[in-house]
Amino acid sequence: QLDPFYASIILFVGRAWDAVTDPMVGFFISKTSWTRFGRLMPWIIFSTPFAVISYFLIWFVPDISRGQVMWYLIFYCIFQTLVTCFHVPYSALTMFISREQSERDSATAYRMTVEVLGTVLGTAIQGQIVGKVITPCIESPVFIGKPNSSVAMEELNMTHDTGSLTDTRNAYMIAAGVIGGLYILCAVILSVGVREKRESSELQSDEPVSFFRGLKLVMNHGAYIKLIAGFLFTSLAFMLLEGNFALFCTYTLGFRNAFQNILLAIMLSATLTIPFWQWFLTRFGKKTAVYVGISSAIPFLIMVAVLDSNIIVTYVVAIAAGISVAAAFLLPWSMLPDVIDDFKLQHPDSHGHEAIFFSFYVFFTKFTSGVSLGISTLSLDFAGYQTRGCSQPSEVNVTLKMLVSAVPVVLILLGLLLFKLYPIDEEKRRKNKKALQDLR
Repeated sequence: QLDPFYASIILFVGRAWDAVTDPMVGFFISKTSWTRFGRLMPWIIFSTPFAVISYFLIWFVPDISRGQVMWYLIFYCIFQTLVTCFHVPYSALTMFISREQSERDSATAYRMTVEVLGTVLGTAIQGQIVGKVITPCIESPVFIGKPNSSVAMEELNMTHDTGSLTDTRNAYMIAAGVIGGLYILCAVILSVGVREKRESSELQSDEPVSFFRGLKLVMNHGAYIKLIAGFLFTSLAFMLLEGNFALFCTYTLGFRNAFQNILLAIMLSATLTIPFWQWFLTRFGKKTAVYVGISSAIPFLIMVAVLDSNIIVTYVVAIAAGISVAAAFLLPWSMLPDVIDDFKLQHPDSHGHEAIFFSFYVFFTKFTSGVSLGISTLSLDFAGYQTRGCSQPSEVNVTLKMLVSAVPVVLILLGLLLFKLYPIDEEKRRKNKKALQDLR
């Protein structure tokens, strides 16, 4: 029941806070001494219980008339910090389990398959638990399009029966509890089943340079910047699509009771096709996989906006989008170790910077998520989106079409154009592998 403007403020401030915490966590990890559990694993183990508690409190509605914005802002920022303490070392583990490019690529494929499967589970758990509690929409055709419509809606909400809203709040907390339990289970499996190999990430070299000099070296590495630039736009495209697809299905297409299943179709399609993209990048190269995988979504995104509302077409588009989402999930993480290898060859006397590479990569991933949520929320607010409305103004439907079709298509094309500048092709990758073996 927060105003969309305040929701946008929370998202933007939270992502700005992320801009501080991601490199900060990368700095502290780079300075962490090795223990018998490794250098990364203690961060994962100790952040997990606090992350689960803060996640649950994000979904809790405090019984206070004022201060709700501060409540959500504080716990959102705390949760983002704790997720960073988990995600940066977790992502960097890829560089600490093997020196072999093929083994790291394989580990990345397995990791991303299970990560998308986890997203499917989260979508299913959240969607099915919350979906069983139907909060009645509010018929308000009189108010739609009028300047004081948000005030009128607020008055109408206050007089509306709050019983169903209480049930919805409880459903969100139950879902948060289940997902929090999964978080703990997965962290336990990770900490018991994975062992870091200290020698996997290190070359024969001098003492490591300072963090800030290392940061400057990393951010001046051309291949890293070009990789980030390309995937910044393509990631934003898919996050806009995913973030607005539920509202698009509900209001623009009219499939109010089917959007959970449509979202599941996207994520299941992504899960099942990650092994295909792993085979494809091995057979044809990673740059080719990027062009083919990510551009394949464009005709289907255009189709869903141009054609009339049709449930079959919507499911076809969802499955096709999932195939491209799989490529967008897998390829950035599969290519980042190649960039780190390239960096090691150019700076053989500077090591221990894996956490810096991964922390900024995690930051840019979360940054695009925050930007997409902020853009979506503000755009819908300006278009006149009515919270819990049974229908929306025509401006909202046009905005939703733009957010799930036109804008993602433009962003994908920009990302692919930028990606032409990325210098590491398959030939370069093989040369780097041979040079690293000689250097070791």
